[in-house]
Amino acid sequence: MDGFPILSAILALPLLGAVACLVSSAAAARWIALVTTLATLALCIGLWATYQIGGPQWQFVEDAALFGNAFRWALGIDGIALLLIVLTAFLMPICIAASWEAIDRRVPEYMALFLFMEVLMLGTFMAQDIFLFYIFFEAGLIPMYLIIGIWGGANRIYAAYKFFLYTLLGSVLMLIAMLWMVNYAESTSIPVLLNTDFPPQAQTLLWLAFFASFAVKMPMWPFHTWLPDAHVQAPTAGSVILAGVLLKLGGYGFVRFSLPMFPEASAQLVWVVFGLSMAAVVLTSLIALVQQDMKKLIAYSSVAHMAFVTAGIFTFNRQGIEGGLVVMLSHGLVSGALFLCVGVVYDRLHSRDIDKYGGLSNNMPAYALFFMVFTMAAVALPGTSGFVGEFLALVGAYEANSWLAAVLTTGIILGAAYMLLLYWRIAFGTARTEEAAKLPDLTRREWAMMAPIAAVVLWMGVYPESFLAPMRQDVAVLLERVARAAPEGDAHVTAGAPAPAAHEGEAH
Repeated sequence: MDGFPILSAILALPLLGAVACLVSSAAAARWIALVTTLATLALCIGLWATYQIGGPQWQFVEDAALFGNAFRWALGIDGIALLLIVLTAFLMPICIAASWEAIDRRVPEYMALFLFMEVLMLGTFMAQDIFLFYIFFEAGLIPMYLIIGIWGGANRIYAAYKFFLYTLLGSVLMLIAMLWMVNYAESTSIPVLLNTDFPPQAQTLLWLAFFASFAVKMPMWPFHTWLPDAHVQAPTAGSVILAGVLLKLGGYGFVRFSLPMFPEASAQLVWVVFGLSMAAVVLTSLIALVQQDMKKLIAYSSVAHMAFVTAGIFTFNRQGIEGGLVVMLSHGLVSGALFLCVGVVYDRLHSRDIDKYGGLSNNMPAYALFFMVFTMAAVALPGTSGFVGEFLALVGAYEANSWLAAVLTTGIILGAAYMLLLYWRIAFGTARTEEAAKLPDLTRREWAMMAPIAAVVLWMGVYPESFLAPMRQDVAVLLERVARAAPEGDAHVTAGAPAPAAHEGEAH
């Protein structure tokens, strides 16, 4: 692909598809969206196949001046961005399939918004200009706001406004910080800013400004209150892409900006991240235990799982950062799949109340099987994607702070409690209503949605090296950047030091 602007092509394809959907009939728009997302996925798989592991940090770089050099179209990816790009492209055709019958009004606009959102999410991971990143990062709010507000549930307007205001207000401070950074470094290039040593006294304010945006986007406790409302009111595909990709933008921001650009501030304020992560793991898990709405339960579990991401990223060691990144990938697959499972039965019974179901393994055995695989991954069963990330994050957390590791472990125990309780109440026993006992099993379309996710969840669990290898060099570069500021944990392990030999093959 030498010389071919593959990243621009990947962005252009869904954009053209969105325009085509707007001028098509409902039936044509569905097929245009599906074919476009599959073609985009094929390009992204080609990107992964040609990515040079161990090669230059930034690959497939494009840089062009626009508007008389006032703005730069600068794209490029490293291994971390590559995996998130493939995750996004992988989930999009599944979202289109999930909307095939569930969305029956204003279908062309709905499909166009999903394709436009794909452009913005992919662009966020590709951007190498800080203002281009900001445009992609913030513009992604608009299609999701419209999807919730137009095709959502009964309280969709309230949920859409809450989602938009929470996530937008947090980003105003980040924009001010970006302007200061560009003025100081005299460059808008993210690779240049990554190697700029900002004054330690300014780093704290800059770190807090970025934190205000990324913490809401993750979302971290206590900035999470918009998430359950957004998930409950969003259509099934909206919940899948919100949990699968949009929440990952905050974690990507921490890895790309907060940690490498402000290492001293990250070390000084790591107690804030650890404290909020520990609170999230315990409190939101306890809240999930008492939920009667399936979507709310999975939404609160998302907050708890994303706490493993924030805790892992700020451990300042290899296992923790790699673990946090793998949890991001795994959670994107598993939480998206769990929302699909909710959508399948909601489309049949039009209820998310757990007490309306029961005994579905009798009349929906294929559904119960897929639901079991995703539940096991959510509770980090060995052999699934959930185990790999949470194990690495726990190893890193223990090296950084044993109390952090202990609290994260309680989160795993509570996670097993609420997820297994959910599965037992849905799949086992006897049906609580006559309607539940008569529900038909998965259709071919639903098989096509579930099977690919289950395959990747097991692939990541059995052979995680294929996902760890692309990010390993970038994690090493990040550790080299933050080594001078790395705090000593209570285990007295220096973040920049080589990993102990005992852990070298822990997840291979």
